[in-house]
Amino acid sequence: MAYTILIAEDDQDITNLVRLYLESSGYQVLCAPDGAAALELARTHPVDMAVLDIMMPRMNGYELTRNLRAISNMPILILSAKNADSDKILGLELGADDYLTKPFNPLEIIARVKANLRRVYELNTGQTSSAKTLGPLRLDSSALQVIKNGIPIALTPTEYKILSCLMSAPGRIFTKVQLYESVSGTYFESDENTMMVHISKLRDKIEDDPRHPRFIITVRGLGYKIEAVE
Repeated sequence: MAYTILIAEDDQDITNLVRLYLESSGYQVLCAPDGAAALELARTHPVDMAVLDIMMPRMNGYELTRNLRAISNMPILILSAKNADSDKILGLELGADDYLTKPFNPLEIIARVKANLRRVYELNTGQTSSAKTLGPLRLDSSALQVIKNGIPIALTPTEYKILSCLMSAPGRIFTKVQLYESVSGTYFESDENTMMVHISKLRDKIEDDPRHPRFIITVRGLGYKIEAVE
């Protein structure tokens, strides 16, 4: 099966470069010069993953990420010249799974695309088919959501995978590297802050008070663990 990747980028040279590497790796590619055109392609064509710029006409990458996440759980990789932590955090908070800054190595894009697709493929092949329950939390693998006290809470694929990993061994401390490798199988040095944002978003969704978490606990200097809360 050839996965279809959507590229949303207004710089034609970058589009051509990324497309060349993706097609050389066996992927089918759809290209859009702006966010609005990309959203229309996503609505009318089967798309397995999106690679998005931020600064685009008609609809920027942040708006596109929000709109894509509303209609799909596809992996979203933001590829942008905006390299401030606040830009990266905003993209991840809106639902992106990964963030890579320009200038970039095309081979790293391929590695990240493969890692994100592998993660979603594993989620869809029954690897997480057995339900996990911890106190009032229960993971629903078919809907990529956690059910807390009977109320469903939607998760992104990355959030689901992190929570599934933590819930597989309550009380065990997982380092950021271990969590990221459980999500994508590949860890890059720039991914440390990305994991912190994903953990923060998970807490926003499952904790009664995210500022004083009771489920996902930070073990200073080591990583994170999850505890049962009745």
